[in-house]
Amino acid sequence: MKIIEITKLSKNYGDFQAVKEISFFVEKGEIFGFLGPNGAGKTTTINMLTGLARPTSGEIIISGQDGVKDIKKVQRIIGIVPDESNLYDELSGFDNLVFCASLYGMGRSEREKRAWELLTRFGLDDAGKRPFKAYSKGMKRKLTIAAGIIHEPEILFLDEPTTGIDVKSARQIRELLKALNEQGTTIFLTTHYIEEAEWLCRRIGFIVDGNVIKVSHVDDLLREAQKENIIEFTIEKTSAVLKSSLLERFPGITIKKVSDHSVRIGSTEKIELMPFMKFFAANSIKISEARIIRPSLEEVFVKITGIEIEKLKAENEGKKKWKKL
Repeated sequence: MKIIEITKLSKNYGDFQAVKEISFFVEKGEIFGFLGPNGAGKTTTINMLTGLARPTSGEIIISGQDGVKDIKKVQRIIGIVPDESNLYDELSGFDNLVFCASLYGMGRSEREKRAWELLTRFGLDDAGKRPFKAYSKGMKRKLTIAAGIIHEPEILFLDEPTTGIDVKSARQIRELLKALNEQGTTIFLTTHYIEEAEWLCRRIGFIVDGNVIKVSHVDDLLREAQKENIIEFTIEKTSAVLKSSLLERFPGITIKKVSDHSVRIGSTEKIELMPFMKFFAANSIKISEARIIRPSLEEVFVKITGIEIEKLKAENEGKKKWKKL
């Protein structure tokens, strides 16, 4: 069952088109990942879906409601966790949650009970009376998620939920999101951590330059990627001459330089190791290791978008630093 349906959705800022007639859907009860580089249109899309930005054109249907004309009705059944916290530094964790609950019309006893329930669930009960500004980055992120679900929404939108926090807190947040989903919450998240998307998401959409270029199940993406056979050789030194020589000797293969001392050979056909070993020996190139590579979601992302993972991470970390200036 589709809980979010997007049809030819666009957003223009003057002459610049940030999102270009995108269409896709999210199924009820799934965790849907939205992946793309900085400036691709991820946050703009979330802002349109949550009513923080008005579309230039297109349709949004969320849980049967018109997400453009009836956005106030939609906002009652969704939770939003932005990439930067929107909570109040001077208020305690408890008071922040109680205040957020009051915005949804919850009675005093109900909102206080719910606030302590979430503080306990997120491991923040000991810090519940401390001011938000005294929290660590990981604690702040957990409280921001707690605030987003204070009213028990049908759908939770998260923009980069684990960026900039420590490994332990990131793992705890992923486990919390899994638990929320298992209890029936539909989750729509953006992330530039491909391994996070692979671990959490059922389906993934790729957006580049405002265009959604592919939406598919994670299992299907990995199955398709694993049709390619890959062997990585660790050698003395890679070079452009080596690459051209390999392509001349083994037509039909793909070659990717991983580092100055490793190269990956790919082919849709089975790769026989010995011909390559003989080639390297004949060219006086010493091999220290040869290993089979199982394609990951990172490989799929690079192949579909043409964007290297390290570049994606650098762009997003740069975005975070810029926001702090």
